[in-house]
Amino acid sequence: MKTDYKKMAFALMLGIGVAFSFTACDPEENNNNDVDTGNVVVKENISTNTTWTSDKVYQLGGRITVLNGATLTIEPGTVIKGEAGTGPNATALLVARGGKLMAEGTAAKPIIFTSIADEITPELVAAGTFASPNLDPDINGLWGGVLILGKAKISASNDNGDVSEVQIEGIPTSDPNGLYGGNDDADNSGVIKYVSIRHGGANIGSGNEINGLTLGGVGSGTVIENIEIVANQDDGIEFFGGKVSVTNVVVWNTGDDAIDTDQSWSGTLDNFVIIAPGDHNFELDGPEGTMEAGHTIKNGHVIANDFELERFSADLINVDNNSIVALQNIFFTDINEGQQINRVTAAGVTFEGIMLDVAAEDLASHVNGDVPAGVTAGGSSTATLTSLSWTWASQAGKF
Repeated sequence: MKTDYKKMAFALMLGIGVAFSFTACDPEENNNNDVDTGNVVVKENISTNTTWTSDKVYQLGGRITVLNGATLTIEPGTVIKGEAGTGPNATALLVARGGKLMAEGTAAKPIIFTSIADEITPELVAAGTFASPNLDPDINGLWGGVLILGKAKISASNDNGDVSEVQIEGIPTSDPNGLYGGNDDADNSGVIKYVSIRHGGANIGSGNEINGLTLGGVGSGTVIENIEIVANQDDGIEFFGGKVSVTNVVVWNTGDDAIDTDQSWSGTLDNFVIIAPGDHNFELDGPEGTMEAGHTIKNGHVIANDFELERFSADLINVDNNSIVALQNIFFTDINEGQQINRVTAAGVTFEGIMLDVAAEDLASHVNGDVPAGVTAGGSSTATLTSLSWTWASQAGKF
């Protein structure tokens, strides 16, 4: 295994204490300021309606949960930083079933989730500088991530048959706030707009990392749009069932898959950019129980590899034989030799307007099987890139 000394150095620098208490109580009484940074250190779960304001930096001192019945509101331009920690001490923001996150940033003042190693400040955000001043956009695993859990249907099972709720990956089974799933497809977990999540994906054990944004059983009443994931050690966004739809997304430099879908997610991903993930651009899995539902992924611009930085993805699209997904109007560019669309014969997978930026005579080499009618060589992007100009990736010229 290749040793990444740059990441080891960051990990050593971040070897600070992490609070171990997750008792639900009044956050205003139990948070305090870090004497060195002036950050507001959040140590306790959020059990009452709480607002985080843009004039402060909020430091996650553990796995912080927005509990059932509570709402966390985050003002535009607010910066939230996770402390270092792995295993059960990985820092993250978890919205439990029945909790709500109202994180409504703007294009001029996005909300930034990042690591305490990141020197970005609310003042830089307010000035229009959204890039980290000191961390490269491929440094990952420095904290956990953001997890939203809801009460919508999922397709899951165990040895006894179908189950309607399971524990989300990335959260220890000892924490009951990690359960998701139910029967309310219209469930509302809040509003998440203009949010950038960076440098996360801490490992909780046995190769189980936290995604940049995890959506477990999230219902259609939840609004999620204008999301950026940068340098997460695991997946960018992973959907576990639910019916939420997501619009305007950038996923840049993930260590694993860019977009991962599981357990019959039945929403739509519309207008997105993917840039050089460490594994699949799309990992689209089928149902795990008897409930079957499909989702739609459309209007995408996929930069499959970053040749300058020698970052190469795996399959262009990877599905299971039982996957159910409609893929529409997705343009792939910077394609490497040997990269393919796999399992094009899966009965529940349809292709329409899938364009590979390769010569016509090379198209067949990038499809594992006969080339479907909806897959062609050439073309151009149908994604609306101007909608994503607020992101760090756009400011860095990666589009």
